[in-house]
Amino acid sequence: MPLLLLVAGSAAIAAAGRRTPVPPPLLLVAAGLAVSYVPGVPEYTLDPHIVLPLVLPPLLHTAATDSSYLDLRAQLRPVALLSVGYVLFATFAVGWVLYLIVPGLPLTAALVFGAVVAPPDAVAATAVARRVGLPSRITTILQGESLLNDATAITAFRVALAAAVGEGATWAGGVGEFLLAAVGGLVVGLVLMAPLHWLRIHVKEALLQNTLSLLIPFAAYAAAEQVHASGVIAVVVVALYLGHRAWEVDFATRLQEEAVWKMVAFVLESAVFALIGLQLPVVLRGLGAYEGVDAAWYAVAVFAVVVVVRFLWVYPATWLPPMLSAKVGEREGRPGWKAPFVIAWAGMRGVVSLAIAFSIPVTAGNEDFPQRNLLLFLTFTTVIGTLVVQGLTLPPLIRVLKLPGRDARAETLAEANAQAQASRVAEQRLDELLADERNTLPAPLAERLRTVLERRRNAVWERLGQVNPVTGESVDDTYRRLSREMISAEREMFVRLRDGRHIDDEMLRTLLRRLDLEEAAAFRETT
Repeated sequence: MPLLLLVAGSAAIAAAGRRTPVPPPLLLVAAGLAVSYVPGVPEYTLDPHIVLPLVLPPLLHTAATDSSYLDLRAQLRPVALLSVGYVLFATFAVGWVLYLIVPGLPLTAALVFGAVVAPPDAVAATAVARRVGLPSRITTILQGESLLNDATAITAFRVALAAAVGEGATWAGGVGEFLLAAVGGLVVGLVLMAPLHWLRIHVKEALLQNTLSLLIPFAAYAAAEQVHASGVIAVVVVALYLGHRAWEVDFATRLQEEAVWKMVAFVLESAVFALIGLQLPVVLRGLGAYEGVDAAWYAVAVFAVVVVVRFLWVYPATWLPPMLSAKVGEREGRPGWKAPFVIAWAGMRGVVSLAIAFSIPVTAGNEDFPQRNLLLFLTFTTVIGTLVVQGLTLPPLIRVLKLPGRDARAETLAEANAQAQASRVAEQRLDELLADERNTLPAPLAERLRTVLERRRNAVWERLGQVNPVTGESVDDTYRRLSREMISAEREMFVRLRDGRHIDDEMLRTLLRRLDLEEAAAFRETT
């Protein structure tokens, strides 16, 4: 029952949040904070053994399949500098500052905390970037960073934790573990991606296709972790490959998978952000001697350090490569200050940091882990602080900076040109087929094929044309609206025929599916 209440409540709040100017993740966190103290609400504790292997893989999978492998490859340098370089830099910088300001905290324990709060969250970055409409290059960099930085942070956490609990970790051992995790995760992903794609192509049963699709991220993660490699990297590699080759899968599978994964991502993202807010009582109850002014001072100081450290890394990482390499300078030009500012400010932390923090053991050897409760509290306040402060201010910041958004007209022109080229090829193929007597069709049917092709070719160009002076619609919008009305009328008639016992329910489902496919082909997604 508590799980059902969590999923239902978070989904309802997320749905309502889509109708407000406030990003849904922030509403969910605020709602979780408020509900956590309502009498009778059950206590929800983040279990890292559930979040990391069961929640993180599907979220990474959806984010990676929606990303572009080609765009990420084009932005490989900034993505690598952020997902690896920045995470390691933040681990040491934040850990060192915490070591200096908290009396009695060992450096190894401080570095454990540094690794916990180092990675910006994949869910938060993707959700906010999608909502505020960031320029495509910035969005690609943030998405690429968020896909891979968890692997760096989890590995750094394991190395620091081994040192903190006295397991004899060394610098050489830490570097070796990091390389094993990174290279191992990459190898596992490369080994799995082709066989999994082959299965997706050759499995024809709809239920099996969707089951396979849902199992893929968990299988990749588990296979990598089994050999002590990075499950995060394995999931991302497999998902990028599958997304890049998705065109080879039949249309029905794509339609079904898109619907299934949208639902899964919506439920998980909603529950994850609500869970963040619901952790407040759990964290405060164990704070103990650090309650009051000291805890507040540490929280503010850590939040400020986390924000500043990202700026200290992002600007040199952006400006130095063009200065040091003439080739990079010619290709990318001189970067301004606005885009790096947005990238630096878009460093929201999320559930992965909390999950890693809760995996800090209660005891280290025969003693309690140093200031574990304080580290949990500081992780919580850092996550909440970055989500609220940076998440709320990012949209107005982008408006103030007047960053150029996506050029809708240029994208429509590119789409129209691509459609025109594809239509020409399809028309040539149709002529070849109709010239064969085995493909003879009555003239009306042959003309219908040409009409559908012409309609598809002209539809994109019509979006650039004049609008209806009465409705404000383009010709294409009017066509779509009228088509939808016609399809709705057909649906209503089919239902009346079923209710009148002229057709049975099985035939009704067949006819409705045919209309659904026509509507899916006719109307592109607008949200």
